[in-house]
Formats: sequence, C-alpha cells, structure tokens
Amino acid sequence: MDYTPAIAQVRSNVAAGNALLADSRLVLCLGSRLALNLFIAACQPGPQLVGAGTTMAEALRALETAQADVLICTDRLEEGNGGALVAAAKRLSKPPATLMVVTQPRRLMAIHQALQANCDGICLEAQMGFGTLLSAIRTMQSGGMYIDQNLSRSYFQQLSGGQGSPLAALTPREVDILQLMTAGTANSAIARQLHLSVETVKDHVRHILRKMNTQGRIQAAVQGIRLGLVEWPESR
Repeated sequence: MDYTPAIAQVRSNVAAGNALLADSRLVLCLGSRLALNLFIAACQPGPQLVGAGTTMAEALRALETAQADVLICTDRLEEGNGGALVAAAKRLSKPPATLMVVTQPRRLMAIHQALQANCDGICLEAQMGFGTLLSAIRTMQSGGMYIDQNLSRSYFQQLSGGQGSPLAALTPREVDILQLMTAGTANSAIARQLHLSVETVKDHVRHILRKMNTQGRIQAAVQGIRLGLVEWPESR
C-alpha cells in the first residue's frame, strides 16, 4: 500500500494523539521491538512515557512502579498476550485505562480476554495511522469504550460463543498449551516451557481434546487454527 498521500494525515493524527495524552503517565507493551522503538519516538512531545517493554511481566512491573494511568499494548507479545495483560492490569490497585492494538484479527482469544476484562479500547493495527487510535483515545477519555468498526458484529458474535463452544470452554492456560501443541511441541517440552509437571500437561491435553470434541492433537490443532484460538506455527 502506498502511504505517500497519507503522510501528512498520519503526522497530524500522531500530534493530536500526543496532545490528548499530554497529562498521562503511559506504559507501552508491544510484541514487535521495531514497532516499540517507532512508538517511543512518536511520543515526543506527548505523554510522560514511564515504561516500555515487550513482555507482560515487564509491563505490569512498570504499571505498578510508575503508577501509570494508561496502558497501550498489542495483542501479541514476546511473552504473554495483550488480552491477559489487560486483564491483569485491570486487577491492579490502580487500574489504568487500557488500549489494545490488534495486529492479527484472527487472535480471538486475546480479544475475548480483553473484552471480558473491560478493556477501554480495541484498535486494528492496519487502521492506526488513519485516525482509529486517535478516535479510541478520545472515546476513552470521555468515559466510553472504543471498538474499531472494522471488527464487525458478526466477528464479535464468534467471540461470545455458547457453553459448548471451544472458545467459551478453554481456559487461558489451555490455550497456551494448544498453541504449543500446534507447533508440534511434546508434553515434556511444554512442561518445561510453562513450568508445569508432565502429568499436569497431560491432564490439560485430555481436557482440551474433550472440550474441542477432537480425537487427537493434530485434529485439535487444526480446529484451534480454524476457530482463531491459536495461530499457525511460525516457520523456524
């Protein structure tokens, strides 16, 4: 996409967003280090940037230490995910206003977690430079909740699910394990990565297969990808 005609608009939107956040204590948590560097550079002048990182633990530590009042994060992080981060941030003694940027619209579980935690704003990354982030900030500051209009009603109906749907049934821990299963990770390696016993992982796998009504790990992985619970494993 040729962004040349939009350069002036993007710069104007960034300046307007910084002006709105000028009195805020902001923490950034983005899964992309390149995007984080660019975002930090764009916050000049603007909000008081009191923390920045690429993992959920780093963001929570910065939020508590600096008493930040705004969190901007992406759905995908180097460790953890944006939905779980929003939920944890809202449980702090001083919960911040939260804005999650969706980098991949198929990441249903992260969006579901954010919505369940009363996230104040959800934007699509592809629309950020064209005013969606600015609109989200304005809506949040007026006490409203912002959801990007490109996330259609039918899309959010998929999130609500029913009691029998995998999205409604799987816990965040089970989603983590399903993602590792999708990458072909053995139970012993899953146990090491998530600091669990192998027996506990086996129990989780059995629960996942039962809840998803599947007969094996490959079938569960395919179903998880189709439903947007997990992503295609990255090539190594």
